[in-house]
Amino acid sequence: MSTTITKRVQGLVSLFWREVAKFGTVGGLAFIIDNGLYWWLINGPMTESVVKGRFVSAAVATIFSWVANRYWTFRHRRQPNPVRELVMFILINVVGMVISAGCVWVARYPLEVSSPALLLFAGIFGTVLATVVRFFAYRFWVFNSELDAEPEFAQDHDIFEPAGDAAAQPAVPERAKP
Repeated sequence: MSTTITKRVQGLVSLFWREVAKFGTVGGLAFIIDNGLYWWLINGPMTESVVKGRFVSAAVATIFSWVANRYWTFRHRRQPNPVRELVMFILINVVGMVISAGCVWVARYPLEVSSPALLLFAGIFGTVLATVVRFFAYRFWVFNSELDAEPEFAQDHDIFEPAGDAAAQPAVPERAKP
């Protein structure tokens, strides 16, 4: 049983790191979209609206991120109800946008930063912070269908959560009394 548990844990860790790598790739592309668009907006059409510019760029990056995460990163964890999944994804991303835009707001208003480069840095800091929150929320709340669908993890519940009734549990032989 010890070997079985070890193999399961190694499989889960491997799966987790593959998801982190894919999430990182999607996040990297979304980061480029978000910050590239934000830089263009604050140096062009939204020069006087830097916080709104962050919301616009984050919204565009979020649309890209949902599609990429749904169909690539967490494709094996998609929920059967895509509308519910999308609503939860949007809610989490609104929280992420507030974190990211909030960092720009703090830099711009209370700290009175006016340099576009420093405002970009504040947005990047906020994006990194929001990304950590997003990963765990996506992994454990949005794209959280059970691993039972994957053959190598189908019996995990049996190993870690034995059935409640004694009839379903494996019999443990009692030691013979001397």
